[in-house]
Amino acid sequence: MSKVSIIIPVYNTGKHLRKCLDSVTNQTVKDIEIIVINDGSTDNSESIINEYTKKENSLIKYYSKPNEGVAKTRNYGIEKANSDYVLFVDSDDYIDEKLIEKLMPYINEDIDIIKFKLKRVDEKGNAIENVDGPTFEKTTGSEAFNKLYSQDVLIDSPCVYLIKRKLFTDNDFQFKRTYHEDYGLIPLIILKAQSFVSVPEYLYYYVQAEDSITRNENYDKTIKKFNDAIFHFDNAMCQIDKMDLNKETKENAKIFYTNAIILKINELKEEDKSKYIKLLKDRKVYKNIKPRNLKQLLKRIILQLSVKLYLKMR
Repeated sequence: MSKVSIIIPVYNTGKHLRKCLDSVTNQTVKDIEIIVINDGSTDNSESIINEYTKKENSLIKYYSKPNEGVAKTRNYGIEKANSDYVLFVDSDDYIDEKLIEKLMPYINEDIDIIKFKLKRVDEKGNAIENVDGPTFEKTTGSEAFNKLYSQDVLIDSPCVYLIKRKLFTDNDFQFKRTYHEDYGLIPLIILKAQSFVSVPEYLYYYVQAEDSITRNENYDKTIKKFNDAIFHFDNAMCQIDKMDLNKETKENAKIFYTNAIILKINELKEEDKSKYIKLLKDRKVYKNIKPRNLKQLLKRIILQLSVKLYLKMR
């Protein structure tokens, strides 16, 4: 059995796919399997995958299926994986060729989740931004969540974590076919982990396309994204209440999901905001945070001010 399954969902990314596949097939550690899933691509992605499959048939497992979206494709990859760990790589991004080698000491220590860092680059590979965050030695998942939360670290992308496969299978965790599926799931996985490390290595390269900043989004999609955020909020609240967490961690987790949903409402048009205020009021999205000390009281005050600012509560 391989140590790591690298899961790559592919949908119409022929422009970047070779760089992605080069970065995974050229890993300096070969105790891996590369699971490439063509999610109904209509460009030249399939021919590129076939080219690499012929060259690297001992490493690459190739699957093709109708288009279902990245969430179901990741779930499909987890089902096909035969390894201790899973690593998710988007097919228009790429990874450091020494990623597995650099993480191997922690793999050998049997750490549940190993976090590394991300570098934003342009389509030519030029650095745009190093996405920073805290680094720390072995701790529990709940303590790791608190450390990441306290420094406002983005913790929703699965691509910067090497995750024990059993965290998915033992807890029946699956990505949902919705917007914000990462925000909905990854924090819950972290909270379930028995062990967690965060390393100071920039090992994932997120390719920012030239039109990604200026592209316009269909407003119906914005509404759908907000409704999906509410769905994940409701699910997370139920899951968090069932977890064996200390009060501070449970509180931080609820604040994390609460802040995320409050901020999303600001993307709506004025006439639509009022329709969703009642939904959030009914869920008492900020009243469930009970301060236990000065630090928590300040968080509560900031949260209430955020509610009034973004939801314009009267």
